[in-house]
Amino acid sequence: MRFERLAATCMMASVALVMLGQAAVAQCAPDRVDLRGDWGQARFSVEVVDTPESRAQGLMFRESLPRSAGMLFIYEAPTVASFWMRNTLIPLDMLFVDPEGRVSHIHHDARPGDETPIPGGDNVLMVLEINGGLARVLGIETGSALRHPRLDQTDALWPCELAAQE
Repeated sequence: MRFERLAATCMMASVALVMLGQAAVAQCAPDRVDLRGDWGQARFSVEVVDTPESRAQGLMFRESLPRSAGMLFIYEAPTVASFWMRNTLIPLDMLFVDPEGRVSHIHHDARPGDETPIPGGDNVLMVLEINGGLARVLGIETGSALRHPRLDQTDALWPCELAAQE
């Protein structure tokens, strides 16, 4: 009798894990990014900026950014990315991401109003801006994987499709 209950409990736990995996896939959405690495995982709701005009505006003149929010800059093709903080009122961390979704460079605590160029390197497809200091607090590091549906899912380190995650 005990064995049957244990087997049933294990079966329910297995079903729950599969359902959680499917829910994670369903949650891969244009207005969210997930990050993971040896440090753990994090999720941010994001505003996507993917035109030259919206990328030029970025987070300028905004007085705050919710802790779990960010801005995701997406380029048409990999590029040499460089940012500055002109007219930006809040400190930011900038995570530069390659076409596979790998965080290739992190610039910590960019200073508000500073016009010094912030180079992110070449082969940058996306840049995630989050509140300054948050990358260190969470332990986010280079090499971390970013998941987002705008990455080419066949090459992504952490694709949105369930079959690719297992």
